[in-house]
Amino acid sequence: MLTGLNHLTLATANLPRSIEFYVGLLGFRLAARWETGAYLTLGDLWLCLSFDENCASKKHPDYTHYAFSVGQDDFEGVTVCLRLRNVIEWKTNSSEGDSFYFSDPDGHRLEVHVGSLASRLEQCRRHPYAGMEFFD
Repeated sequence: MLTGLNHLTLATANLPRSIEFYVGLLGFRLAARWETGAYLTLGDLWLCLSFDENCASKKHPDYTHYAFSVGQDDFEGVTVCLRLRNVIEWKTNSSEGDSFYFSDPDGHRLEVHVGSLASRLEQCRRHPYAGMEFFD
């Protein structure tokens, strides 16, 4: 039985640039690195960055993204910092809870989000998406 997220592995075209982005800007801790990769942590999250020379040519046209939690009191400060670093915003929030959608240097789509699955489901019960079902 699956119990939760184990780790994320992201391909990167420039490993040092990506390490600086995740450690220097987003507050991850570098746990290990090697010639073609690095392990980072943020709370219980394990992130692997893996060099991929083909990464720069890949497109990310879908809604795939990785969301990180942020407290309501920290949301504005985090988004101001990201905007000052000229990150690329790829979506405007239209869902429950404050969210800021941005890309990392390799085009991976990221989100900082205030809220939880419980708060999202509560909102969806009040205003369900078309054809939505709930399984309690």
